Amino acid sequence: MKIERFEDIEGWQMARELTRTIYTLARQAEFSRDFGLKGQMQRASGSAMHNIAEGFDGGSNAEFAKFLRYAQRSSTEVKSQLYVAIDQSYISQQQFDDAYALATATHSKIGGFIRYLTKHQAPSTKN
Repeated sequence: MKIERFEDIEGWQMARELTRTIYTLARQAEFSRDFGLKGQMQRASGSAMHNIAEGFDGGSNAEFAKFLRYAQRSSTEVKSQLYVAIDQSYISQQQFDDAYALATATHSKIGGFIRYLTKHQAPSTKN
């Protein structure tokens, strides 16, 4: 598949789903009042998708891969923050498991794209 827009990148699509999930969880009663954790988790999940978009216009595979690594780190940050949310009983075990699995899958998908970029010609990002 030719990548013409950052929205075509599967890792970005998964990061978007992760962001949507975190925002949904953060709307729950007790969670919604913990402004620090709520905001940090929303920023971290959003950072995963935003770094992919920003790196898309980086101009080189190396520059793009750098931003993809930032996106991976953001998804890992979300995983750590999920522990705080469950430890504070803001989310259920099932919600934790589902969001953690999505963050892990997002990290892995981005990692696969990094490996592709470092081994192959960059997919065309411009028409």
